Amino acid sequence: MSEPAEPQALPVPQHVHNAQLQLSAALEKAEGKPVDLMKAPWADVEQAVIKLLGGKFEPNRPEHQAAALGMAGGFAMRLISEHQAFWFPNRDSPEGASLGFPQAIIMLSPFGAVMDALTQAKLTRLDDLASDIRRSLGQVRFGTNPGQALGTQQQTLAPTDYQRLFDPGFLQFIVVDSAKAKQTLEAKTDVLARDVRDALGRTQPPLPPEARQQFEGQIVTSLQRMEVGKTLADQAERAPRLAELMTHLVATVGGTGSAPEEFWHDVVLPLLFIGTPANFPPLDEDELAAFKQGADPLALFVDVVPHAHPAPDEGLLGAFDMSEIGLVHPAFQKVGALRLIRINPDRLKPLLDKYDPNATMDAVQRFTAHVSKAAGQPAAESAQGKEMLQAALTLLADLKRSMTASGDVCLRRLTEAEAASEQALAIVRRALQSPRIILT
Repeated sequence: MSEPAEPQALPVPQHVHNAQLQLSAALEKAEGKPVDLMKAPWADVEQAVIKLLGGKFEPNRPEHQAAALGMAGGFAMRLISEHQAFWFPNRDSPEGASLGFPQAIIMLSPFGAVMDALTQAKLTRLDDLASDIRRSLGQVRFGTNPGQALGTQQQTLAPTDYQRLFDPGFLQFIVVDSAKAKQTLEAKTDVLARDVRDALGRTQPPLPPEARQQFEGQIVTSLQRMEVGKTLADQAERAPRLAELMTHLVATVGGTGSAPEEFWHDVVLPLLFIGTPANFPPLDEDELAAFKQGADPLALFVDVVPHAHPAPDEGLLGAFDMSEIGLVHPAFQKVGALRLIRINPDRLKPLLDKYDPNATMDAVQRFTAHVSKAAGQPAAESAQGKEMLQAALTLLADLKRSMTASGDVCLRRLTEAEAASEQALAIVRRALQSPRIILT
């Protein structure tokens, strides 16, 4: 049997690698010979898969989805072999990762491509897609580039670049005025385009020309390309990111800073649920050994100290049960990967009412002294540890302040690049939300 390369060498997401292995084995058993997912014509692969599945492809059946994931692994390997493409983490993608290319910004979900092709009963569409990618990369490689003419090398992109641009790994809590959100989403897109363009001319301080050009290209032009005469809600399934962004621009009335999802999950919210305990549990040998080897006291604090307030065993960020999550507007009902969701804050509100950053810092310091005494050595303080604690305390203070605003508490996912541009976005948001001065 022809086996795909080990995921550690590429690296390939483990579940994609496993699905490819399982599909290859199943096809070999069904066909009586190996079916090379990296080299066999897609028409032959499709016939073999239909035979294996016992009929036409049904996208809602788990075993059919597993077969599609295996084919996605094979399709990705072909592109990796030909173009040095690579996987990068992407929470928006059905398989949890997407494929990027080093020579041009081209993002692809192999699983999505395979699902689309199989649903249309034409797996050879993958050849068409591969040809389109080959053509696009060729235009970049051989196109006129003044920098290359001077002998400079074209900059190549790495997985970290793609992750920064496309993976919505940052989170922030925002408070959304539901009436404004409804009004925005149910407005015609051409009206919204005019409103944004007008606001870009009224920003205070004025946006730099390059920033204004970027906003016009990303927001105004995108709105103008939507179907004329239809509302943004009517087209939310087609352009969910645009609908979410316009909701944020027009209807957000409060919120926190943004931080990586893992920081919220592992540090910030656990601090809130732990509270300010008077006493601390004894540490076991492994925990003391970690402390002696330089483990940050804050990391031990959130790992060792039990929660004083109950939190869901499962759920979003370890803080919200799935029943506490909802839609900002019915228009988002058909969107697969939402980046803006409404949450029920009732579990957090009483904890935030009592939250005192000084008391929390004191608890961490007392815990540090407790561990130092048990370990028989002082803590290995680091600037990074202090910055993490201060960042967590600031985010909780932001969240406490946000809860006083009137509106729906929502959770917004954004990429690292979007998080970096949030300050400029706030300037545009203020202009959009401020009253217009009309001279008569």
